[in-house]
Amino acid sequence: MTHAGTTTKPTPPPKPTRSRPRLALPDSLAGWLLVAPTVLFLAAVFAYPVVSTALTSLQDAKLTKPGEATFVGLENYTDLASSDAFWQAIWRTVYFTVVSVGLELILGIAIAAFISRRFAGWRFLRLAIFVPWAVPTIAAATMFRWIYNADYGALNGLLFQLGAIDQYVPWLADPFAAMNFVIVTDIWKSTPFVVLIVLAAVAGIPGELYEAARIDGASRWQSFWRVTLPMLKGGILLVLVVRTVEAFRVFDIIYILTGGGPANGTLVISYVAYQETFRFFNLGRGAALSFIISLFVLMAALLYLRLLSTRQGETR
Repeated sequence: MTHAGTTTKPTPPPKPTRSRPRLALPDSLAGWLLVAPTVLFLAAVFAYPVVSTALTSLQDAKLTKPGEATFVGLENYTDLASSDAFWQAIWRTVYFTVVSVGLELILGIAIAAFISRRFAGWRFLRLAIFVPWAVPTIAAATMFRWIYNADYGALNGLLFQLGAIDQYVPWLADPFAAMNFVIVTDIWKSTPFVVLIVLAAVAGIPGELYEAARIDGASRWQSFWRVTLPMLKGGILLVLVVRTVEAFRVFDIIYILTGGGPANGTLVISYVAYQETFRFFNLGRGAALSFIISLFVLMAALLYLRLLSTRQGETR
């Protein structure tokens, strides 16, 4: 209520609040800032062991003499390069890797093509195929050591019952045979991984491609060769790099089955690194061997990325 002769002053409008200008960051810089904590954490976790191993490989370091390491430069590498045992271990490792990965790839593609038809009982068969991959490697190697046993092994018992042999055979007594039986063990353990990757790649192939091939009169083999296999290149490359890296640094299967024997017939490069470090207490040479293995793993990963980027460029 207002008195006569008095006027009310209008309330002034509120002053507009000025918002502070936001700092606009380029998308690339903003992305790096977001991933910086993760990158720093991974660098701290992975870079330190790599740098530490590289520095140790340049020293004459002994486990029995902690704190008394002396710098020797590339002497550990030159000693390895001039050692016949080193090159023999490299050859065994390459043989194991090529044969094991090659057979796993062939078997994995064949098994995946077979069970992808979804016949009666295909679900149970798919589950059964993945069981070996779920078994720990140490348990699988121990099981196959019993199977290959010269006195009471299941392999000897089966072949003897079938009449294939007239007496039990020491399968792991021959160097070449022992390496091949180690390869059989690795194939049994790792082929399900190949099957899994190939099945995932097969599931992504459009059905229209097979329909078009059928209309053109292509047989099942021609459809597999002309349609399925080209579409599996990405999965095959993934299998090759993962299994090649794992096979090149194989250790646990050989440690359980043969211990590097007989007559060093299964002495691969990872087992040599283990011997140099924990049996001969030579940290410097063991670190040099480990660094060589790491360099191979890095080269395999870079090769995979190069092949994958080339394939993606061709499909665009």
